[in-house]
Amino acid sequence: MDRFSFLNAAHTAFFADLYDQYLQNPDSVEPSWRSFFQGFDFANEFSNPGEQIAHAANGIATVGNSDKLQKEFNVLKLIDGYRTRGHLFTKTNPVRDRRTYSPTLAIENFGLTQADLTTVFDAARMVNMQPSSLADIIKHLESVYCSSIGVEFMYIREPHVQEWIKNRLDINDNQPKFSADQKKNILRKLNEAVSFETFLHTKYVGQKRFSLEGCEAAIPALDALIEGAAEKGVEQFVMGMAHRGRLNVLANIFGKNTQNIFSEFDGKDYDDDMYFDGDVKYHLGLTSDRVTDSGKKININLAPNPSHLETVGAVIEGITRAKQDRYFADDFSKVLPIAVHGDAAVAGQGIVYEIIQMSKLDGYKTGGTIHLVINNQVGFTTNYLDARSSTYCTDIAKVTLSPVLHVNADDAEAVVHAMQFALDYRMEFGGDVFIDLLGYRKYGHNEGDEPRFTQPKLYKAISKHKNARDIYAEKLKNEGVIDGAYVKTLEDAYKAKLDENLEESRKKSLTVITPFMQNEWTGFEQVSDDVMLSKFDTKFDKKQLTDIASTITELPKDKKFISKITKLISDRKAMYFEKDQLDWAMGELLAYGSLLTEGFDVRISGQDVERGTFSHRHAVVKVEESEEEVVLLNDINNKKGNFYIYNSHLSEYGVVGFEYGYALASPNTLTIWEAQFGDFSNGAQIMIDQYISAGEDKWNNQNGLVFLLPHGYENQGAEHSSARMERYLQMCAKHNMYIADVTTPANFFHLMRRQMKTKFRKPLIVFSPKSLLRHPLAVSSAEELANGQFQEILDDPNVTDKKAIKTLVFCTGKVYYDIIAKREELGRNDVAVVRLEQLFPLATDQIKAIIDSYPNVDDYVWAQEEPKNMGAYGFMLMNFDLVKLRLASPKAYSAPAAGSYERSKKRQANAIAMVFDKNLFQ
Repeated sequence: MDRFSFLNAAHTAFFADLYDQYLQNPDSVEPSWRSFFQGFDFANEFSNPGEQIAHAANGIATVGNSDKLQKEFNVLKLIDGYRTRGHLFTKTNPVRDRRTYSPTLAIENFGLTQADLTTVFDAARMVNMQPSSLADIIKHLESVYCSSIGVEFMYIREPHVQEWIKNRLDINDNQPKFSADQKKNILRKLNEAVSFETFLHTKYVGQKRFSLEGCEAAIPALDALIEGAAEKGVEQFVMGMAHRGRLNVLANIFGKNTQNIFSEFDGKDYDDDMYFDGDVKYHLGLTSDRVTDSGKKININLAPNPSHLETVGAVIEGITRAKQDRYFADDFSKVLPIAVHGDAAVAGQGIVYEIIQMSKLDGYKTGGTIHLVINNQVGFTTNYLDARSSTYCTDIAKVTLSPVLHVNADDAEAVVHAMQFALDYRMEFGGDVFIDLLGYRKYGHNEGDEPRFTQPKLYKAISKHKNARDIYAEKLKNEGVIDGAYVKTLEDAYKAKLDENLEESRKKSLTVITPFMQNEWTGFEQVSDDVMLSKFDTKFDKKQLTDIASTITELPKDKKFISKITKLISDRKAMYFEKDQLDWAMGELLAYGSLLTEGFDVRISGQDVERGTFSHRHAVVKVEESEEEVVLLNDINNKKGNFYIYNSHLSEYGVVGFEYGYALASPNTLTIWEAQFGDFSNGAQIMIDQYISAGEDKWNNQNGLVFLLPHGYENQGAEHSSARMERYLQMCAKHNMYIADVTTPANFFHLMRRQMKTKFRKPLIVFSPKSLLRHPLAVSSAEELANGQFQEILDDPNVTDKKAIKTLVFCTGKVYYDIIAKREELGRNDVAVVRLEQLFPLATDQIKAIIDSYPNVDDYVWAQEEPKNMGAYGFMLMNFDLVKLRLASPKAYSAPAAGSYERSKKRQANAIAMVFDKNLFQ
């Protein structure tokens, strides 16, 4: 046994430290010790608990007189068991019995017995205790891991992060230690939360408000988060949440005047009827400046959110990143995103996964989000057992190895304590952290619902359950912190203030809605569609344009690129400086370059945008050997703006939400999302319906997000042809967005510049080309870029005698080039083709002037490559009544295009033939 004498010489605490290190990262341990621990694990797996077996360097041998050593290891395993599985045995559910899990944390499951409870173990050092009895070690472990807070973190792979969490949890046995004043503040915020809901329930009987009752501890927790974060240097907060508790948060965290909330309950009309139709009260957002208890002024933002619950999570991440890029590029920790979820939504909505996958990507990271789940254990009427397959609603946190704290919502101090942990973690590691606030829902899904229809047993228990304020007040009375009259004094004072505000609100005839984040929009104005149709100066100095062209057509001499890139950049130089025929990519990059020199930022994201799906953009080129990225737009002389371009992960819904949020917070950034193919945007349909098309009307929020949607029929099948133009056009009304389908690089150049040169912002949907990216006729001159302007309508440039025209064709997009090619083939000089480059707002006056300029036309045609029931035809029928249009298109189909190459070509040819022969029908 001499070869194991080193075991007797070493202190057992040393074994404990080393074994813990081995559990985290076996390769970090010296090989002989690694072999020893492997044998120990082997023995425990295949031997009886009483056997003492250790692993020497070359085999397994019995170690004499090592019972104490074995027991030390068993205690280590017990500690590890609590850290790994303790969260399964917590007291975190206030109204339900917890599900049972096996094996339990009973000491017998770890090779220990009741006789060991009085034995002192050095393993206590692993939980920051002096050598202690097993009974005291277990007491500590129960307090840390199995009381009102359950913690999941042992899946985290970085040892230093695990160690930080372990040490943080061991402080005060993971139990809060608040001063009397801090306890009174928690009680005050709890009273506000409870009294606010009680007041509304009394004054507005049966009205929906999606109350916070059952999870009121969220209010003191959020209050503590904001106060604590401000002390750590956070200057701005961006918060997103669905309905439950929103009114309470607006009133008691964001300081929204309850007079305005009461006016919304009373259903009064709004003071703005031109640009604003409003939304239900529990969808609205707010921006406010708050002064903390220590006197720090902070900016807090609660984003508006539709009934599509988790949608706002992506939006707040985009808002946060925009603020970070603009104000705190060197320290993202200064802006803190807070995402408040529902338990059913965070588990059930796929966008949550998309957002989580963004959190560490260069284009989307925000330095860590604090996630608070308002877990009332019921989704509408669905029990949690029917709402998810995972153990916890927060199991998605494991995707990014984020810690999760499960907390009993009845234990207000534990909730605040957990939030302080979450803040410390975020500020230390810049990562996400989740708090699962386990409470209940006092009433049904809304206050007019009857929950006993579907959960009679649960709601019998809830009806007898005290609220968190009363539970906490009783605790503080027992501690001698407050007397019996304290709570009533708080309640009466708060209610008196609400009564006063209710009386004042009823003296007002209209409801005032303050636009969200209006401080970012100083100098911008809301406009109607007639202003949108105005002409804007988008010219750009030609000498500066030439300087930009020179920069973006010259690769660094000291770096080697693949031959195709070298040729592509060389061709761009020739097209500008020799041929004066600029293709689409050149026009696009020059547009971005011109804006950068004028001080605007440009941000582009989407799948493969750096080079472009169709390999046209190449805004980022790679050095051949090192894959170093070279962005020529960043080399422009006197560039005042920043150029950001990021390939996104394979997400539409989440990324579009992020970019919408970015554009919402940064109106002086040209923010672009490009779909890989246009119809892939249907994966983001909720964002399009709820935010992009209606955000200004519902919430008074302008937004200048640009969609680039590749569109055009090149016989590539149903999913690679149509960007579903008809859907966007159906959503157009009044002044809500621009829709364009442009056909020349110059018009695209001016369209992008117009987006930034106006004093207002509208979403812009561009049906961008595929085949036109390299079409020999889809070119423009430098002069057209420098001294042109955006043209909503393009008359036929090839018509020399308008009196000779008998058929006047209207179309939009790439089909124009197909039509004029057929016209040339047929020699039909009696046909003119007019392009609608902007479909909404429709420039009706310009169209009328063009129609009047062709005096002998007796045949008016709307031509499209999309089927009759798709494309712009339906929109034209509703909005174009100047003349009666004959349709030239494929007939109606359920799929946008045929899968067969030959069938697709045939349909396209038939549609084009119909333009020239009015006797042809579908």
